[in-house]
Amino acid sequence: MASLGQIIFYTMTTLVVIFSVLIILILALTLSGTLSVVQSLNRLPVANLGQDHVLSCFLPADGEESFRQVSVTWTKASLTGVVFRYEDGAESNGDQNSQYRGRAELFTDAVVRGNVSLLLRTVRRADQGEYTCSVRYSEGSGEVNIRLRTADGGLRAEASRWSPRPNVTWLHADGGDLPAITELQEISAETFRVVSTLRPINDSDTYTCRIDNRLVTAHADATVTGFEVSARTRFTFDPAAAMMASRYVVASCIFCIIVLYLLD
Repeated sequence: MASLGQIIFYTMTTLVVIFSVLIILILALTLSGTLSVVQSLNRLPVANLGQDHVLSCFLPADGEESFRQVSVTWTKASLTGVVFRYEDGAESNGDQNSQYRGRAELFTDAVVRGNVSLLLRTVRRADQGEYTCSVRYSEGSGEVNIRLRTADGGLRAEASRWSPRPNVTWLHADGGDLPAITELQEISAETFRVVSTLRPINDSDTYTCRIDNRLVTAHADATVTGFEVSARTRFTFDPAAAMMASRYVVASCIFCIIVLYLLD
C-alpha cells in the first residue's frame, strides 16, 4: 500500500505532465495562425531567357474558400526595393525596384483564392536568384523561398564521321521543323564531321535531330526535363543503296546528343 508521500509524489508528477501537455497545445494553437502555410509548386524553377515565367506561390484553399485582407510582398535577395507588393486589394509598388517595373505582376483576380504567384515577363539573366514570397492575411501569415535559375538552353548533336555528305534536320515533338546552326567539316574526301546546335529550347519538350544521306538515316530523340536531357538514338540503313554505293564506307556513324547548355 502506497504511503501518503508516494501518493502526493505521483499526483504531482501526473499534474506536471498534464500541465506540460496543455501548455504545448496552447502554444501550438496560438502559433498556428503565424506558422507558414505558404507553398510553392516548384521552389527550384528554371526560366528560359526572353520568355515569360510564373513563380509559384499560394495559400492552400479548401474548395471555394476565399482569403480576406491579403497582403503579398515579393522580394529578391540582395535587391534594393521590392519585386512586387500587393495590399488593400491593389498593387502598392512605391518602392519597387526599377528592373521589375512593368515586368512583374500578380494574377489579381486569383489572390482571394490564395493564388499569389508572380508573373515575370521577358526573363532576363539578372532575374536569376532567390525570391521570397511573403503573405499576410486575416488568419495568419507565412513565406516561402524560391530559387530561380535562368537558361538560354541549347541542344548540340555531334557525329564524328558521315559519308557521303549528310543532311541535318531538327524536329519538334509536333513534327515541325526547327531552325538550327549546322557545321559540316570535311575531314577527308566525302567524309564529314557534323556539329549542329539548336537553341533556345523549352523545358518539358522533346526534340529530334535527324541526320541522313542516301545510305543511312539516324534519329536522336532528346527529352528535356528540368533542363536535363535523356537521349536515344536509332539508325536505319538502306542495304540496296549501300551495296550500290560500295565506294562509300560508313565506317563510323557515331551520333548523339552531347550537351544541354545552361548559361548563367
